[in-house]
Amino acid sequence: MTTRTILGAALLALAAAAQAQGEVKGDVERAKDKISLCIGCHGIPDYRTAYPEVYRVPMIAGQTPAYIVKALAAYKAGERTHPSMRAIARSLSDQDMADIAVYYGTAAK
Repeated sequence: MTTRTILGAALLALAAAAQAQGEVKGDVERAKDKISLCIGCHGIPDYRTAYPEVYRVPMIAGQTPAYIVKALAAYKAGERTHPSMRAIARSLSDQDMADIAVYYGTAAK
């Protein structure tokens, strides 16, 4: 078996796995109705929260969409523990996360 054949088979397997998982694609326009909870903290340069502790809020504009989805999913699952983010993430569907991620992933820093 050639390297090209192995690579082709691997790509087909990855494509099939993504399709089987029902890959969710984000939409920037839909996100505009969903980001109101995000901008209050993530849209303010050098913003720090005071609850539950002083915490520097990261700017997420320009972050990769995959990272944003992974972070939101981790908050939703309880793997990340910031109380405000956990509460917000719990209210988001997979589609909401994808929309928000693509919005901030394409936003200028």
